[in-house]
Amino acid sequence: MYVASEKRYDTMPYTRLGASGLKLPAVSFGLWHNFGDTGRFETMREMCFTAFDHGITHFDLANNYGPPAGAAEINFGRILKEDLGAYRDELIISTKAGYEMWPGPYGDWGSRKYLLASLDQSLKRMGLDYVDIFYHHRMDPGTPLEETMGALASAVQSGKALYVGLSNYDGEHLQQAAAMLKEWKVPFAINQNRYSIFDRTIESSGLKETAAKLGKGIIAFSPLAQGLLTDRYLKGIPADSRIMTDGRFLKETALTERRMNQIRALNDLAAQRGQTLAQMALAWVLHDGAVASVLTGASRPEQILYNIKAAENTNFTADELALIEKITAERC
Repeated sequence: MYVASEKRYDTMPYTRLGASGLKLPAVSFGLWHNFGDTGRFETMREMCFTAFDHGITHFDLANNYGPPAGAAEINFGRILKEDLGAYRDELIISTKAGYEMWPGPYGDWGSRKYLLASLDQSLKRMGLDYVDIFYHHRMDPGTPLEETMGALASAVQSGKALYVGLSNYDGEHLQQAAAMLKEWKVPFAINQNRYSIFDRTIESSGLKETAAKLGKGIIAFSPLAQGLLTDRYLKGIPADSRIMTDGRFLKETALTERRMNQIRALNDLAAQRGQTLAQMALAWVLHDGAVASVLTGASRPEQILYNIKAAENTNFTADELALIEKITAERC
C-alpha cells in the first residue's frame, strides 16, 4: 500500500493561476507519451509516486493520450484506484477533448455533442466523478465559439469539472471565450500552450499578453522542445530517442547544424548557472511569473527529480537573458 511522503510539500513552490483561487506546482506532470499500453505499468506507478512525494500535485491528461487513445486515462485510473485515490483531494487532475477520438462526425473538434460525450468517457476511464480542469484542446474553426464555451459551462454546471481551460488558443479567441465564460460565471482559470526558449508563439499570437491582462493562468507544454533543450542530442541521436522510435513530433531534420550550435551555447550557459540545460530551459519559462507551471513528461522517476530542481533557481540576470536572446535570435 502506497503511503505518500510526509515531506511532499516542503520544497515545491505553488503559484496561483491568474486571478483564480487555484494554485499549481511550479512543475506539473504530463502523461502524454509514456502512459500508453506500450509502457511498463510499474514504471508508471513509480513515476506518479515520485512526482507526488515531491510536491507535484497536478497530473495532466487528455482523451487521446496513449497509445492507443484513452490508454493513459485507463492506466492512470488504475493507479488512482489502487494507490493514489486516498489522496484525491490533494490532486489536480486535468483532461481535454478536441482531437479525433472515434469515427464519424461527432468524435472530433469542439461541438457540444463531442465535448460532453468525451468528458463522460474520460471520467469512466479514470474512475472519477469529476476532474479538476476540463480543457478544450484546440480551436475549432467550424463550430461557433459560443457552442464550445457553452459545453464547457455545462461541464462545470453538471459537477463534472471544477474549472475549465483552453489549450492551443491565440490571444484573440482567448479574449472572446473569456468574455462568454465570465458572463456565464464559469470558472475559467488556465490556458495550456506550447512555450519554450525555442518556441515563442504565445508571445507573437498575443496569448501571453492577453492572459495576463485578463487574469488567466498559463501552463506551458513542451518546455524542453521535445527534448532538444536537453543534453540528449549533444553527442548525436541515441538509438532509443524519440526521433528513432517515434518520429511524429520530433524529426531528425530538426537537428540542423545551426540548431545544434544553439543547443551547445545554451548548454554552456546552463553549466555556468550550475544547472543542466533542461533545468535552465524549465527555469526560463518560469522566470518572469507569466507562466504558473511547466508541464513535463518523463520515462523514468529520475527524470522527474531532475526536472523539479529547475524550480530551485528561476532567477536570471539581465546579461543571461540577453545572451539567451542572442543565441536564439535566428529562428530555426
